[in-house]
Amino acid sequence: MSQTIERRFATRAEADSAVELLVQEHGVDRSDIFIAADGPENSVGEVVSGGDAPAMQKEEARGDAPLNSPVLVSVDINDDAKVTVIEAVMTERSGY
Repeated sequence: MSQTIERRFATRAEADSAVELLVQEHGVDRSDIFIAADGPENSVGEVVSGGDAPAMQKEEARGDAPLNSPVLVSVDINDDAKVTVIEAVMTERSGY
């Protein structure tokens, strides 16, 4: 039975980590995974991370990151046996 599993992530890095694990460790086809802003505006998530975070030398965080909404990851799945694994991976990688 075909279904779509969706989870939201506070940062793009968390979303990418979940996708990487699903593809590389659990054999989910990358073409069945979609990543998008969970809203009408462009967004890299809700929390500053990666290159937008302050450096160790007391540098200020960048203020131009589009922190407008969570990052939405959706997986189209046709194999009921993979549903539990996909949900567990997305939760483990901080999906909500």
